[in-house]
Amino acid sequence: MSKLFGEFKLGDITLKNRVVMAPMTRSRAIDNLANDLMKTYYEQRSEAGLIITEGVSPSPNGLGYPRIPGIFNEAQRDSWKPVTEAVHAQGSKIFLQIMHSGRVSHEANLPEGGKVIAPSAIPAPEPFNKMYVDGEGMLEVSQPQEMTTEEIKSTIQEFAITAKLAVEAGFDGVELHAANGYLPNQFLNPKSNQRTDEYGGSNENRNRFVLEMAKAAVEAIGASKVGIRLSPYGVFNGMGEFDGIDEQYAQLAEELGKIGLVYIHLADMSAMTQVPVPSEIKETIQAKFGGTIILNGSYNAEKADADIEAGKAELVAFGVPFIANPDLVTRMKDGIGLAMPNQDTFYTPGAEGYTDYPKA
Repeated sequence: MSKLFGEFKLGDITLKNRVVMAPMTRSRAIDNLANDLMKTYYEQRSEAGLIITEGVSPSPNGLGYPRIPGIFNEAQRDSWKPVTEAVHAQGSKIFLQIMHSGRVSHEANLPEGGKVIAPSAIPAPEPFNKMYVDGEGMLEVSQPQEMTTEEIKSTIQEFAITAKLAVEAGFDGVELHAANGYLPNQFLNPKSNQRTDEYGGSNENRNRFVLEMAKAAVEAIGASKVGIRLSPYGVFNGMGEFDGIDEQYAQLAEELGKIGLVYIHLADMSAMTQVPVPSEIKETIQAKFGGTIILNGSYNAEKADADIEAGKAELVAFGVPFIANPDLVTRMKDGIGLAMPNQDTFYTPGAEGYTDYPKA
């Protein structure tokens, strides 16, 4: 039997298979709350051994996109309880992805009192310098404010508080989103981090925010409940290669291993961006981390099983195929052809292109 469809022990939980549903922004959270439509969406896709939710903000400052959920107060926490209950009733596990958009934001999408913050006052470059705002269309991203040391410390604590709220909401754990050009990734990359204090200027200093965030989350809920997503060489949202990138990510992976995180989830968007991610950096991160690796990036069942068999990863995440195929695991297992998603409805409100894709 294919390893992809067999059980796997992740920390203190057992996954019914090694198929992970990757986190994907879907913009259906009206008033930044989870709702019945979202419950149906995740329940439909509970064939996955592990579901990682769309990015959920730990702060009013992190709600950079329209209609993305938050989980930084009790009402938001409680709105997620029906989601976790529905997924667990289907025998699946679910982690909440904590995502702070940082400079990838427009102030019109933030609640009152929210502000666009970043390691340095450098806005996202073209072609990532536009943000959709409901009723106004695509606008230039807002100029970010450089974070003070105090704001950095308080933001790290926001991640820890959200981790606690997630567990209270019934999530099996959290994934810290340090990939794809969002706030933690902005600290890692000198293209967006030109600080001269202890959070910038060297590999060790640029890693500091992510490591302190990871430690705070582990102190809040335990290492077996905390994973992280990284995207070395990813160019999304103005990131990309820089001098010393391999050494920096090797150091980061080793330190994350010492903290004891339950997994590293490596995002590879090269099929979308046409910028390759070297296999060597994935191998280095795996070796330095020493724990569970989730690979992600244009996988099918055969490639996923081959990489698991070859020891390149323990779990494989599938993103876009889950949008149009709620029964993706059954389709892959039985060799049933996949339905194609409608990209025009990826981020639109309502059920169309969200919960109306049929099972085979």
